[in-house]
Amino acid sequence: MSIEVGGFFGLILLICVIYGILKTAQSSAGTGSKVLWILIMLLIPFLGFILWLLLGPKR
Repeated sequence: MSIEVGGFFGLILLICVIYGILKTAQSSAGTGSKVLWILIMLLIPFLGFILWLLLGPKR
């Protein structure tokens, strides 16, 4: 049972991180800022996505 639950939450996290990366790449923020946010989301996905939601580049 735990494998299926972990897989489900992993899939949800993957979708969230991909969404965050795409929105960051499309934002009007500077290149350095975009690269930094994408690296943070790739290196620490859960915490990186939460930080991006709270502090990330706005439209």
